[in-house]
Amino acid sequence: FLNSIETGPKPVIAAINGHCLGGGLELAMACHYRVAARGVELGQAEVQIGLIPGAGGTQRLPRLIGLPNALEMITTGKAVTSEKAFERTLVDELAEPAQLVETAVKAARRFVSGRLNLKLRSTRFRYERLPSAAEKKALLGFATLMTAAKAKGYIAPLKAIEAFEKGLGYDIDADLDREAELFADCLLSDVAQNLIGIFLNTRAAGRVPRIEGLKPAAVTKVAMLGGGVMGSGIVHLLLTGGFQAVLWDIHAAALDKGLASLRGTFDYHLKNKKMSAAELEGMLKDRLVCTSALEDLKDADLVIEAVLEDMQVKQEIWKKLEGICRPDVIFATNTSALPITEMASVLKDPGRMIGLHFFNPAQRMQLLEIICAQKTSDPTLAASVAFARRIKKIPIIVNDGPGFYVSRQLIALMSGSVFLMADGVDGAAIEAAMVDFGMPMGPAALSDLTGIDINYHVNRTFEKRLGERWKVHPLTEAIFKTGCYGRKTGSGYMDYSGPTPVPNPKVAEVVRAYLQAHGIQPKKVPPQEIVDLMLAAAINEAAFMIEEGICDRPWDMDLAMIYGTGFPPYRGGILRYADRWGAENVLRKLSALEQQYGAHFKPARLIADMAQSG
Repeated sequence: FLNSIETGPKPVIAAINGHCLGGGLELAMACHYRVAARGVELGQAEVQIGLIPGAGGTQRLPRLIGLPNALEMITTGKAVTSEKAFERTLVDELAEPAQLVETAVKAARRFVSGRLNLKLRSTRFRYERLPSAAEKKALLGFATLMTAAKAKGYIAPLKAIEAFEKGLGYDIDADLDREAELFADCLLSDVAQNLIGIFLNTRAAGRVPRIEGLKPAAVTKVAMLGGGVMGSGIVHLLLTGGFQAVLWDIHAAALDKGLASLRGTFDYHLKNKKMSAAELEGMLKDRLVCTSALEDLKDADLVIEAVLEDMQVKQEIWKKLEGICRPDVIFATNTSALPITEMASVLKDPGRMIGLHFFNPAQRMQLLEIICAQKTSDPTLAASVAFARRIKKIPIIVNDGPGFYVSRQLIALMSGSVFLMADGVDGAAIEAAMVDFGMPMGPAALSDLTGIDINYHVNRTFEKRLGERWKVHPLTEAIFKTGCYGRKTGSGYMDYSGPTPVPNPKVAEVVRAYLQAHGIQPKKVPPQEIVDLMLAAAINEAAFMIEEGICDRPWDMDLAMIYGTGFPPYRGGILRYADRWGAENVLRKLSALEQQYGAHFKPARLIADMAQSG
């Protein structure tokens, strides 16, 4: 179809009035002239869902803009503005949106009058931007090395380079056939299936039956309780999202600190000239009120709380606010651990309370975990989901429970490391296996970042509320007693006192003493064995959470881990990984681990039932 446009007897002009991505751009490039409205974007974004352009993009784009620019656009999937596209000769003319069609018609008349030549304008006959054989070999050789280092686990960028390498000749039809074959290689891969699934599920996030058809209440003014790191990040989102914002903190000094922290969240915008200092100050003046008086929150539509993680402190604030705010105002807590149902119990109407769990840094992390307490009302949930979309977050809805979903799932994923260390496996090998699997960091690095003491107390909470499976391991106890809690104390699993982190001798000695006391020799295991143990623990915990009613949508659970913790997107998520592994194999692995390491790996009934039913 595109070839018939390109080689047909009639000039075809593309009038590009909106974002022109993927197949849209491939259609435009097959036309003989391209007029674009100012401010739209053009790109080949296929690699973002595990594919390469499959309708001529790898062959036509380099003919129009040259191989270096085409290589960047296709292997990264990043779009360019119509203005940049005009500079690169991807589009032939720019127009104001209202004059777009008129400009395109004028271009058509230039073909009719003979001022533009149909054959010379056909993209397939444009050779002047193509590199020589030597230039192509050098450029693509370097690109392959760079891409292989950055695109670990992804195949599409390398397939795109292969399409360039084997194509860009004088017989474009043969090159297009080869592109189609490489496209099919991508399409049939697990990576593309995973990424396409993420793309579709991301669009569907937050659409749950209980709020279908409900019109969410309008939220225009939002109050933020607490100006710490999380609070300032959330206020950043409110201001850039067009809301009127109120920042409350306990006294003037805390407010000054919070305001300074808020300004710091805009450093990137100022440095990259996305915003001027005057624009920032104007926005703060027009849309932000700072106060230490709770009475100033009386006309807010939504109140978000991120104060001290203490149940009594939080409940006292909510009781005061219930007497100040309107009855329809939504109360949201950003707690990452405290039970929201218990927190809401002090309210006359507990249905107005919900959990909005942001991830640090709040202004950058895409996930918003929305936690329903036992009595959270449907209107409260509907308004919260709509709010999440307005601040450009991906809303994942779960129910109240220990650690909610994301924290408990992440801790479960990393929990196997202590059993491996207590069995003689070197901690560095565990870190390397998980990073090679695709996680942004291993369990030790994550513990040092979040705080070994915090992880220990969460583990204690899980032991109290979830029972024997979460009994604190003696080695975990011993490491906690060193007082080395991670980066905040200068050392944890690693010592951060020097220019580069090195293993902390205190923790290393505790591990050595534990192994010696239990007669365990150091041992090496294959990286896949480490990964299997860690993933089995995570899959099992996900199954328990489904059984407990924390969440019943596996695709949402996978999205939460990808957007909230950096689980590798090309692997699809923990439960997608479980599907490929197979329930029988997961059950077999968990049963073996339970025999070897005890109750922490006891298989969930759901996994046993799935394995039995096939």
